[in-house]
Amino acid sequence: MKFNVFILFFLTTSFLFSQKTDEKIFSKKLNEERSFSIITPASYANNPEKKYPLLVLLDGEYLTDPFNGILKYGNYWDDLPEMIIVSINQNYGETRFRDSEYGEDGLPAKSGAKFFEFIGFELLPFVQSKYRTLPFRIIAGHDTTGGFLNFYLYKDDPIFNAFISLSPEIAPMMENRITDRLAKIQKPVFYYLATSTADLEEIQENTKKIDDVLKETKNPNLSYRYDVFKNTSHYSLVAEAIPSAFYFIFNGYQPISKLEFNDKILKLESGYAQYLIDKYENIEKKIGLKVQPRYTDFKAIEAAILKNKAYSELEILANYADKQYPKTMLGTYQRGLYFEKIGQFKRAAKEYQKGFTQSEVGDLTKDYILKRAEALQGKKDKEIEESKPTEEPNPKTE
Repeated sequence: MKFNVFILFFLTTSFLFSQKTDEKIFSKKLNEERSFSIITPASYANNPEKKYPLLVLLDGEYLTDPFNGILKYGNYWDDLPEMIIVSINQNYGETRFRDSEYGEDGLPAKSGAKFFEFIGFELLPFVQSKYRTLPFRIIAGHDTTGGFLNFYLYKDDPIFNAFISLSPEIAPMMENRITDRLAKIQKPVFYYLATSTADLEEIQENTKKIDDVLKETKNPNLSYRYDVFKNTSHYSLVAEAIPSAFYFIFNGYQPISKLEFNDKILKLESGYAQYLIDKYENIEKKIGLKVQPRYTDFKAIEAAILKNKAYSELEILANYADKQYPKTMLGTYQRGLYFEKIGQFKRAAKEYQKGFTQSEVGDLTKDYILKRAEALQGKKDKEIEESKPTEEPNPKTE
């Protein structure tokens, strides 16, 4: 436990590059002023054209630091995308309970209904008008607010794309409504649910009821994960659940790992270059974020192609590199590698020489590519057997 506390402290104090801005707006829905904080990522100021996914945190006073700390850590290793965080202050007086109020029918009521509309009709429009956000939105909460956020699933077109419900207190009939809505949802949704073996018994029972149904749900629009942590309390499970939730939602965003390379890519019979193309197209489709394919991922796919002697795919990889890394020698190098592997040494040397006039990238230097060209001098091209088409008889001459 002491180790976990140390790690949490380290994460929340070591990467002080983001900008936190305290904001206030007067809510007509609530008839009061509400305060919240906006945390923009480290790259925000220097990338005026870039837009970011949005993370809305309920119970912001105590959830912001652990969420932001894990997010910064993932950003550092390029495992998680940068996000704009909206941290709503609710931990004063009875505010969080008033904000989460529901009636006997299990639906938002009185101040809870007003807070529900405040987020959708006032808070989000304010943030979107002032900050550069993508349409991809996450909402997260714990305990009382972890249950409240589920109300947004009751709408036919939820305003959030991902839900992180940590040890939620479930309103009447909520378990049935959640499972019914997620079974029929018509847009891609990520739903993360967590409890622990030492959590409140009622929460354990209700979350298990939800899990029993959702794990059998076949809706292709639903991505679902349920964690039951051991040796954690109702409160300490948050520290373990946050990274689990993030890596569940952004699965596939990470650079190609050794495990992915060995267990997935190397076992492909073909389509190595397409695997890379699909990986980054899926990231854009999933969260609306256009990410330049990582140089290391190009090299991983190149290694798989060479290991499996699927040399023709180097041409596909080279064409993709030309689009993603224009003016660099990456595509030219891979095209030269293709010609070298099929024994067309003169053409390979020409490609390598062309690369000398282009920009260096990664570990591809002008010195390296020139040495590859020089190493092919004097080598004779292999003969390429061209199959001639069989002449079919002309019925008019028969």
